[in-house]
Amino acid sequence: MTAEDDPTKDEEVAENGGGSIVEKEEDGNEGDDGVGAAAATGDAPKKKKKKKKKKKKKSGAAAKGTPTQKAEGRMLNEGSFTDYYVAHGQTEPPSIPVVNLFRGEDGHGDATNTSLPPFPEGEIQEHPLESNVHRISSAELRQSERMQTNLYAKLRHASEVHRQVRHHAQSFIKPGIKLVDMCERLEEMNRKLVDEHGLDRGIGFPTGCSLNHVAAHYTPNVGDETVLSYDDVMKVDFGTQIDGRIIDCAWTVSFNPKYDPLLEAVKEATNAGISAAGIDVRLCDVGEAVQEVMESYEVELDGKTYPVKCIRNLNGHSIGPYQIHAGKSVPIVKCDDVTKMEENEIFAIETFGSTGRGYIVEDMECSHYMKNFHAPHVPLRIPRSKKLLGHINKTFGTLAFCRRWLEREDGGSATVNGLRGQQEKYMGALKNLCDVGIVQAYPPLCDTKGCYTAQYEHTLILRPTCKEILSRGDDY
Repeated sequence: MTAEDDPTKDEEVAENGGGSIVEKEEDGNEGDDGVGAAAATGDAPKKKKKKKKKKKKKSGAAAKGTPTQKAEGRMLNEGSFTDYYVAHGQTEPPSIPVVNLFRGEDGHGDATNTSLPPFPEGEIQEHPLESNVHRISSAELRQSERMQTNLYAKLRHASEVHRQVRHHAQSFIKPGIKLVDMCERLEEMNRKLVDEHGLDRGIGFPTGCSLNHVAAHYTPNVGDETVLSYDDVMKVDFGTQIDGRIIDCAWTVSFNPKYDPLLEAVKEATNAGISAAGIDVRLCDVGEAVQEVMESYEVELDGKTYPVKCIRNLNGHSIGPYQIHAGKSVPIVKCDDVTKMEENEIFAIETFGSTGRGYIVEDMECSHYMKNFHAPHVPLRIPRSKKLLGHINKTFGTLAFCRRWLEREDGGSATVNGLRGQQEKYMGALKNLCDVGIVQAYPPLCDTKGCYTAQYEHTLILRPTCKEILSRGDDY
């Protein structure tokens, strides 16, 4: 209890009706002796002093607290807390939009409120290569970064939402939970903390929860009753976006310690890729650094030893506004791609390891879809296709979506559609949009059945002076 809350404190200031400040008497019992003394001296009795009322806080943030819930997930960093966000004034469970906890320098909050801190900066690393040594201390480059304050604030805003959502998710992702319930709970928290507002702010793409041999692009469709089990290895991959600036970040969930070497291999390979990335770095050099770390590990499962292999046909990627894959692919194996990373580019550095063949193919029922960024103009003759395309354009634009969202009452965004956005009998129209090249289907990506795959991913920006790992947290 702080001093201002302690009722036993001897002296306390109080404000009387006329606004003057007086001291509270040590003896709160004003009896006959006091009145008699006043009469004997000819003085009038003193009025009873009023206690000063505490003013209510005007900010929407709760009082800052101390995190207490230690994270229990496998391979999460030591000292990680699932309720770390209470240190920023967030509630437990989270209920306050992140923009209300920080100074809104990205155009989505109050930039003049100096009582709030700016959005947290990500992890800072220097660019590799001798040609970049001067950057970290260059006054000229620092000045050029000041011109990008708004961009950095949007990216940090989206990153902080991602951190708070995933930390909360780490508290309830446990064996026995239905995957559809897990995804909907995580996505509702994402919408709440990002303060969802259509294409301006919202979810970056559907929550991936790919299990075991499935490496990516799986989320439950309506009616999927899959339950997470103790022996599953699940990749949790979700995104947030502010004005189309997407944060793409993922980690792997497991409960059985026998999978720890697999998770460690991929986590360390991702960190190696992050360390190797930088301005003027060749993409092939990043892939070589990732492969060297990843394939130095092996894992023993049920008495058999498996080498951990990079999934060679999966890559990281550059990210553009409203464009999750912006053109450049970051390999995770040694190759001959001499394309260079450039200043101010944003990349998702993600790596995938497998105990199988290290090569994926499309398989299973599709759940992920996305309108092509350069979709052709095609005359549509089917009314349902026109209707669905109109819904996709206003609700998702060129951001990825899933069938579950189309079947929600709000059709994917309560801000855009209210509670009248649900799409019905849409599968034929969706297939038609895919057939003509307007929408692209992204089926689950699978390695050999019976094997296990893992993934870790972070988003970074190559600032002129340094690289900033935007999505880095105390968890991974």
